[in-house]
Order: sequence, then C-alpha cells, then structure tokens
Amino acid sequence: MPQDFIHVKGAREHNLKNIEITVPRDKLVVITGVSGSGKSSLAFDTIYAEGQRRYVESLSAYARQFLGRMDKPDVDYIEGLSPAISIDQKGVSHNPRSTVGTVTEIYDYLRLLFARVGIPHCPKCDSPVARQTVSQIVDSIMSLEEGSRITLLAPKIRRKKGEHKDVLEAARRAGFVRIRVNGEIRMLDETDDLNLNKNKWHYIELVVDRLIVRPETELARVAESVETCLREGEGVVEVLRESSEGGDSETLVFSEQFACAKCNVSLPEIEPRTFSFNSPHGACSECTGLGYKLAVDPELVIPNKNLSLSQGAITPWVRVGTSGAWYISLMEAVAEANGFSAKVPVREMDPEHVDLILYGSGKQKVTVSHRTHRGRTYSWDTNFEGVSPQPGASVQDH
Repeated sequence: MPQDFIHVKGAREHNLKNIEITVPRDKLVVITGVSGSGKSSLAFDTIYAEGQRRYVESLSAYARQFLGRMDKPDVDYIEGLSPAISIDQKGVSHNPRSTVGTVTEIYDYLRLLFARVGIPHCPKCDSPVARQTVSQIVDSIMSLEEGSRITLLAPKIRRKKGEHKDVLEAARRAGFVRIRVNGEIRMLDETDDLNLNKNKWHYIELVVDRLIVRPETELARVAESVETCLREGEGVVEVLRESSEGGDSETLVFSEQFACAKCNVSLPEIEPRTFSFNSPHGACSECTGLGYKLAVDPELVIPNKNLSLSQGAITPWVRVGTSGAWYISLMEAVAEANGFSAKVPVREMDPEHVDLILYGSGKQKVTVSHRTHRGRTYSWDTNFEGVSPQPGASVQDH
C-alpha cells in the first residue's frame, strides 16, 4: 500500500538537532529558512542521500563497484522514501541535447520501458497497430456472431488511379471467380467490358471465400482462405461481415504486418533507439532531435533596403564595413544574366529578383568576371545558389 508521507526522525546531519518531520508525498514541498538553518542538510544530506543510498544498494554488485560506497546519513530512520534524484542547478549543461532525463539517466530507462510495453498507434487514425498471426486472425473470424455471413477479401488496389486491367487479368489467370470493384462484387468473366476511369480513385479486392460463421465451420478451410488472402493482399485481410439479422454490413481489417491496414501506413519494430532524440533512427528528420531548426531570416540578410547590391546590401557578405569585391562581381553577373541592375536600391527591385538573390537561380549557369586589385581578370561559370537555399525564419520552434 503506497504511503502518503515521508517520515524523518532523529536527523542529526551537520547542524540538524534531532529533527523530526513529516513531508507529504506526491506534492511540491518547499523548505525555507534563514541561512545556516539546515535546509540543505535536511533535503540533500539526509532525505536525498538516504534515498540514493537505498537505490544504489538495490543494484547488482557489479554496478555498485563503479558507484563507490555511500555512507548512511546520521538519522534514526526514514519511512516512505522512494529512490531520489537530485539535479545541481549550478552545473546545468548548455548542450541542447542535455535534458533532465539525460542528466538523471531516467531517459535510458524510459526508452527501454516504452520499447517493451508501449503500444504503437497509427499517426493518421490513432488506431492501435499490432502484428497478427494466421491463427489469431482465424480466431477473430470464428468469434464473430453465429450466423454472420462473411466474405474474405484480399485487397489488391487501395485508392489508386488507373484502369488496372493487369490486375483483373492476373486474378482471372490465378483462378479467382469473383472480385469486388469499388464496393461492388462482380464475376470476373463479366469484367471484360469493365472500363475504369483512369482519372479516379479505385478500390479492388479479390473475393477469396464466402461462408457463414457456425460451430461446424471447418477451421482448416478458414485458415487456408486467410493464408490466401494474406498472400494475395500482401499481408492484409479484409472481412466483409453481414449481420444475421440483415443489418448494415461492416468491414474488418486484419494484418500480419506491423502496419495500419486502414491508412496503409507501415511502422518499424519499436526498440529503445526509436525513442532516442540523439539517434538518427528516432530523431525528427526536420530538427535532428533538437526541437528547433536554424534557417535564414531575409529581414536580417538585407536589413537596409535603401542600399544596392553593389553597395553591400547583403549584410553577411560585407567585410569590415565594405562589400567584398568578389561578391560584387558575382551579384553583377547574376543581375546581368537575369535582366536587372545591381546598382539600384533593393527596395526598387522586383520581388522575384530579390527571391533570386536569396534562394538562388537553380541550374542556371552564370558567367562571372572578376578583376583583382592587382589588375588580373578571371572568368568562370557557376551555379548561383543564393544567400539562403532554404527560406524561413532565423529560429523556428519545432
């Protein structure tokens, strides 16, 4: 039975004088007092030290040899104590990958916990995602209401455009008799004149078997039909169920893959690295696990639009108060190749020309002619990639 309080009796650590105190659990408790009154001695040197010591003692002998011996604080006893964690606010790392979870190493245990007991859900429909075996699918089918008329379907086309004549012909050669096209079951020999609109979405399923759920239904027949559905439907089985009372039909979807059969979304097998923002396997591909991403702010690149490109309007390219001669030559070459002047103020330039400077000209080749201060002239062709290949704000929360 969980306790509601932490009871400390006879605390004599440092300047504490046989302190006895009851601290409520699962609440934020603040210890206040004048300097030297024993706040830290009670919180850190007594309660925290004993909680950490008990936690270390629960570890294996192999793990304890790396942690060193921890002495018991000078206290009679402490009841209701849990493993304790302390974070030194003076030594906080400024590394963005350092969090409370990584500092306390709880992060590693949480990753292991999520990987072992976590239930993945589809990111689109929020349905639980699980892998099912043939026997589990058969058991689910046989557990349906007795007398239900069911049709076992193998999905071949899921919301794809086209005429799909090759699918129909392959089904005919494989010996199937019926097929469901856009919710309508038809005989395959009647589909010769079926002309699907190639510009619309279509759904096509093979009808593998039709049966009525009864106690005497052969399990071997159901299992064989399910295996055929899984083979033809690439691991997915659809069961079209009609109520014995003639009610509305419903479609049940089963999958032997770790995927959401409704949304056609596949998920990898969950493992500890899946929940690691420090690993490329689990980190967000946009922000690489940092929670924000850096990009260029156009307002900071060209803060003074009264200047021209030749006068150094692009701040990152200004060197010691003056524009770099090489960048001036590059800007003039880009301007000449695209029909505008680099000597007019940026505020008078067309927006598409400003975007060209910021984000580049793609695969367009630009011939740059540059004259050095020693009088030498160089010419070469280059692809202008712009000041910022990716538009966006300077810092974006992700």
